[in-house]
Amino acid sequence: MESLRGIIPIVVTTFREDGSLDLESQRRLIRHLLTQNVHGLALFGNASEGYALTHSEREELLALTLEEVQGNVPVIASTGHNGTHAAVELSRAAEKAGADALMVLPPFYVKPDGQGIYDYFAAISHAVHLPIMVQDAPLMTQVPMPAALLARMSNELEHVRYVKVEAPPTAPKITELLQLTKGKITLFGGLNGNFLIEELDRGAVGTMPGSDLCAPFQRVWNAYQGGDRAGARREFQRMLPLIRYELQPGLGVSVMKLNLKARGIIDCAAVRPPTKAVDSIGVKEVEELREELALA
Repeated sequence: MESLRGIIPIVVTTFREDGSLDLESQRRLIRHLLTQNVHGLALFGNASEGYALTHSEREELLALTLEEVQGNVPVIASTGHNGTHAAVELSRAAEKAGADALMVLPPFYVKPDGQGIYDYFAAISHAVHLPIMVQDAPLMTQVPMPAALLARMSNELEHVRYVKVEAPPTAPKITELLQLTKGKITLFGGLNGNFLIEELDRGAVGTMPGSDLCAPFQRVWNAYQGGDRAGARREFQRMLPLIRYELQPGLGVSVMKLNLKARGIIDCAAVRPPTKAVDSIGVKEVEELREELALA
C-alpha cells in the first residue's frame, strides 16, 4: 500500500429510525464518497459512532465497505479499545478482514501513564502487520500524548507510521513531531479539518473530515497541491461556518447526517444514543448553512 495522504473522510454509519443498520444507505454513501475522488475511507471513528456499534456490526460494515471499494482506495479501520487485549483482538480481526491500515485511540476509561500508552501501542504493533495511525485526540479522550512520546513510538514501534493530530494547537505539534522524528512520521489533521491550511503549511499530508463535505475539502486540497494557496484559503473560508457548527461536541454527527439526507444520499439522519440529535431549531440553522455553501 502506498503511503496514506489527501482527504480521507470518516464514514458515518447509517441507521434506520429504530436504530438498526441501514445497509442500503451505507452502500450509497460509500459509492457517493468514491465519486468525490476521496483518497481513502476510514471506519468506526467518532464520526462513525464506532463507540455505539457491536462487534458483529463492525465486521458487517467493514466487509460491505471493502466489497464496494474493490481496492480502489485504502480502507482504515479504527480499532482502539479501553483494554489492550481487546484492542489487539480488534486489530487482528480488521487485518484478517482486509483493512489496509488501523487508526487507534489510546485507552481512556482507565487512563494510562506514558509508559502504559507506549506498552498498549507496542502490543498492537507486535500483533499486526498493518500500518498504525495513532489518534491523538485529548479533547475526546482526556489522555494527552506529548510529542516526545509519539515520536518515541514512531521511532521504536515498527508499524506506528502515522499520527492523526487532534491536540490543539495542532499546527505547532505537527512541526514538533516532524522535528523530533526527522520527518519519519506521516501526519494527518482532524477536528473536521478546522486547521487544514495551517497543518498543510507545517507538513501534514492530509486531513480526515466527516462524510458530508468531501467535495469542498477536495477543492481546497486540489488548489493547495496545485500551488494556489490563496485559492485554497478562499475555498476553505467558504465552508468554515459549517465546519465550525459541526465541531460542537456531540452534535457533529447529527449535522453530517442531516446534510447527507438532504442531498438524498442516505435515507435517515438517525443517530444512536448517546449521540445527540440536532433539535428543530438546529435543523433550520443547518439548512441555512447548507444553502449558503450551496451544498446540494
